[in-house]
Amino acid sequence: MKHFPAAVLAASLLLSACAERAEETSPATETTVDASTALAALFDEHFERGLELNPMRATRIGDYRFNDRMAISNSPEYRDAERAMDEEFLTRLIEIDRDALSYQEQLSYDMFKILREQSLESNLYPSHLQPLNQFYSLTNSFVRLGSGASVHPFETVKDYEDFLSRVDDFVANVDFAIANMREGMNAGVVQPQVLMAKVVPQLESQIVDDVEASLFWRPIENMPDDFSAADRDRLTNAYRETISTTIIPTYERLLNFIGDDYLAASRETYGLGDLPNGEDWYQFLVKVRTTTTMTPEEIHQVGLAEVARIHEEMRGVMAEVGFEGTLEEFFEFVNTDEQFFFDEPDQLIQGYRDMSDHVGGLAKKLFDVEPKTGFEVRRVEPFREQSASGGSYQAGTPDGSRPGIFYANAYNIKARPKWAMESLYLHEAIPGHHFQIALQQENEDIPQFRRFARFTAYSEGWGLYAETLGKEIGVYTDPYQYFGALNAELWRAIRLVVDTGIHAKGWSRQDVLDYMYANSAVAPARAISEAERFMAIPGQALAYKIGQLKIREIRDSAEQRLGENFDVVAFHREVLKDGPMPLSMLESKLDRWVEAQL
Repeated sequence: MKHFPAAVLAASLLLSACAERAEETSPATETTVDASTALAALFDEHFERGLELNPMRATRIGDYRFNDRMAISNSPEYRDAERAMDEEFLTRLIEIDRDALSYQEQLSYDMFKILREQSLESNLYPSHLQPLNQFYSLTNSFVRLGSGASVHPFETVKDYEDFLSRVDDFVANVDFAIANMREGMNAGVVQPQVLMAKVVPQLESQIVDDVEASLFWRPIENMPDDFSAADRDRLTNAYRETISTTIIPTYERLLNFIGDDYLAASRETYGLGDLPNGEDWYQFLVKVRTTTTMTPEEIHQVGLAEVARIHEEMRGVMAEVGFEGTLEEFFEFVNTDEQFFFDEPDQLIQGYRDMSDHVGGLAKKLFDVEPKTGFEVRRVEPFREQSASGGSYQAGTPDGSRPGIFYANAYNIKARPKWAMESLYLHEAIPGHHFQIALQQENEDIPQFRRFARFTAYSEGWGLYAETLGKEIGVYTDPYQYFGALNAELWRAIRLVVDTGIHAKGWSRQDVLDYMYANSAVAPARAISEAERFMAIPGQALAYKIGQLKIREIRDSAEQRLGENFDVVAFHREVLKDGPMPLSMLESKLDRWVEAQL
């Protein structure tokens, strides 16, 4: 495995120079220079080796050096290499004198240490024995990759050749996934049957008789005009051969395994707590997702309290619009009345596109920073829309050459109310995920690993916090749109209840659905996909509300302490400028910011 010779060489030269100047430099200054230089070199080397270990990560950030390969992450060799790298760099990190570092360097030190420790701790739990589900799967992401709708570029002849090379690694990954699932069947670590049943049609959709009907044929249909005739013929034949003899048979092989063997062995229970060591496994995921030490029971109680509070605010909207009836009847009204729905999916997608300039202009009231990278609104692809969430964001590249993408789900248009649109846009686009992630990636003042790190409670907490800014920004002028914002916030509170319910309290899928229907305005299509999402990715749903509550708590404290000197624009700049971090670190950082102004 290659290292990062330029950075290591530079570090070595600097360290030598420092040693030569030792007699001219005070011990404190020498230690600071050495520690800072060593830390920077460590980060650079780890980032470079990490990209080589995981080539798709490189592709996502616009580094195309490794576009001819994929990490075979389902293999034991990959897991061993990842573990060894974590151990090596954690050992090297703690040899650096943290006290000799600047404040920003200490932030980086602490975040890097947390990430390595969590990665090592994750090896205690056999997630590799459950390598796919209906929500996150290598097979779905590979379709998007190979269709040209994701991060692999199809602009040059080499791009086309690189993807063909990636196919071999994809096949190896699928074969290792099957082997891992067989091992999971023997160990009693299997997915819920209801989830794997949803994987079957996803795989079936990629098995076609006509190669040209495959989504993997799209790059051939969209081949650039400047390719030579010889290249066009060669690539067309190569793609036809690869799709028919390699890609489709791989999907068939996985489909046959799931249909013939895995479904029968999968479980009829739903929560992580039903697996061996599942209680500890879930507590670990809660810690990682929320970056707190809260227990599932504590989070469950927070969720119940938030549901009750938001219900009261909803009753205020009912009074404003003059609705007479119960909250449950109001849910039924907003969920069924034709005035709240489009007739065609394209109308929903265009509605989101129309918001861009309007909301972007209004956001300047609360923000004096904005990303250079643009974004697009796209519809979730039909092959995955039934199991996808209502919206999601895919980051662009730091140089802006590939825009960010806000994916909006238009499946079952009568389950996608207009009143949900403004809050979802604020969350996924401006000033939510696109705003936060693009600013993070464009920030050259922080180490590379921080530019692309993800701390879910911060990122999703920011997304939900962004939703709560609607009235301050100047949207939610329609009371039904404000109801939509409350319903979106309510949904995140419900997630605290049902995620912990499924994975720590033994709730069934029907228990979850019943709670959702009783407490929110949600149509069955969304309720089912969301309930099954919580089963598929335990703990992830907790990050939104826990993160938003902490950011709001930090802001309330700053407002109280600074009084009339509180500047919301400066506050938002301070929250965003250093990128994601654990919530306790964010709180400490903002406390330091407030103290500097007192």
